[in-house]
Amino acid sequence: MYISLQAMIFLCFCVFLAGFVDSAAGGGGLISIPAYFFVGLPAHTAIGCNKFSAACGTTFSAFRFFKNGALEWRIALVSALFSFISSYLGMKIALGIDQVFLKKAMILILPAIAVILLLKRNFGNENKSKEIPQKKTFVLAALIGACVGFYDGLIGPGTGTIAIIAYSAWMKYDLKTASGNAKLLNLASNYASLTAVLINNKVIFSIAIPAAVCGIIGNYLGAGFALKKGAAFIRPLMIVVIILLFAKLFYDVFGKMILRSEERR
Repeated sequence: MYISLQAMIFLCFCVFLAGFVDSAAGGGGLISIPAYFFVGLPAHTAIGCNKFSAACGTTFSAFRFFKNGALEWRIALVSALFSFISSYLGMKIALGIDQVFLKKAMILILPAIAVILLLKRNFGNENKSKEIPQKKTFVLAALIGACVGFYDGLIGPGTGTIAIIAYSAWMKYDLKTASGNAKLLNLASNYASLTAVLINNKVIFSIAIPAAVCGIIGNYLGAGFALKKGAAFIRPLMIVVIILLFAKLFYDVFGKMILRSEERR
């Protein structure tokens, strides 16, 4: 498949921006997937190319967090393992459950999360994870991996953002370390999905590789900002991502219903 130079430039910029946002606050797919659709890629190919660019970018941002000591690798690995398993289970269950009901539930939950982030100015400022007993940390890591992975398989968008919030709220990590842990968790589900789309030939490398290069740059720079600025940089980005996720889910549930009712008139 061929796309014009202008479309490729637009796509690369969007994937760069998605990588920048995702590396710090998660939710980059809310920017990149619509961009792949916008340039004319079929649904499965768009998802396949997005998985390729996302996996490449997340690898580099995870490495940068790890290199700077902003990632608890043992905790993140436990979460990643459970995320991989539960993501698959979530995907299987998603095939036989009412997605509209789940999205309606998320529409109610997301504003509450945004309000908490706005009101709790000190949320994620300090790393108090050492206050939690070691055995309990591994249980919580497994629980976060299972819950977030299940959400990823069941619904999908905003997985990284939800992981960051879970690490900060349940395990008392600062947002910088929580973001680093979330990267390794995301890698597990990204590479699992990437394997599937590669096997099914859903990646157009002439499009995915240039986009992935831009995504890597965006992830690398975004991780640098997150490491340097910490919660002061990550929290506002998370609120933006939550708003984007809320808008997407709201449209999925109500927008299409409104369009169908308009068509009947």
